[in-house]
Amino acid sequence: MAHSGDRVCTDSELSDILSKLWELDDNKCYPGVEYEINLQGFVTSTRDTSRDFAHKNLFEWVDEEKLFDRETYRTFHALLDNYEMDVMEDEEVTWEERKENWDFLRAIMKTEVMKEAHAFLISKGQAPSEEDDFTRMLHDIWFRLFRRKGGRGQNSCSFEHVFVGEGRGDEFIGLHNWIQFYLQEKAGNIDYHGFFRRETVRDDEIIRLIAVQFDWCGTKSKPMCSCFIGSSPEFEIAAYTICLLLDRDGRTDCQIGEYEVELTVHSFGRQRKLGSAFMSASQLR
Repeated sequence: MAHSGDRVCTDSELSDILSKLWELDDNKCYPGVEYEINLQGFVTSTRDTSRDFAHKNLFEWVDEEKLFDRETYRTFHALLDNYEMDVMEDEEVTWEERKENWDFLRAIMKTEVMKEAHAFLISKGQAPSEEDDFTRMLHDIWFRLFRRKGGRGQNSCSFEHVFVGEGRGDEFIGLHNWIQFYLQEKAGNIDYHGFFRRETVRDDEIIRLIAVQFDWCGTKSKPMCSCFIGSSPEFEIAAYTICLLLDRDGRTDCQIGEYEVELTVHSFGRQRKLGSAFMSASQLR
């Protein structure tokens, strides 16, 4: 549990704002409406990546027409093919890709979720009051490139690691987003091995928080990957941005609506960038 100390935001306040954002988010998705999952067998150890406890895909189906008809999902989708998956490869951002970054940011800034997140950060003295200035701050946090271990040049950014995923050596790092997981699984790049039973909140009405294991392209393994299934792109951007700007480095147990969540954020060096960010079920520890 993170301790409040002299922080500008207590654990209780963090739970309150994240729960409020979750309630405001009318863009979240529901099983049986936009998607359906099939958990299958459970994985017993993060050390064993050779056994496959799931012979079918995690996602039985996703209604892509319904999903990508929504502006924030459509502009989010456009970003997912903008990155080199290998950290050894430097990233080159084209004019079209820059435009797609801004299209996404402008789309999420229209939502009540991001407006509320912005207002909260203003109240804590952690964000500029002007929307344009805050949008530029978001661009710097999420899309400005930096050098991650394993490469020589500008080979990564917060958005790529958290939402797209990266390969390094024989391991797959990042990728904590359910939409990208589905798309990579559909493309045949992800072989889902099963879920971790202790990490799934089985008593909740809707299973949202799961931890899974998979192989990517048959060459790289992900011993454990935590995802918040059905969350909108704007909700995840808002939650991780708030934690980053409030210096919530490390793990924080908090409540998001009915879900007990362990929210983990690791900033990258001294920069206001995300080395990693994900949500998982808090009872794991």
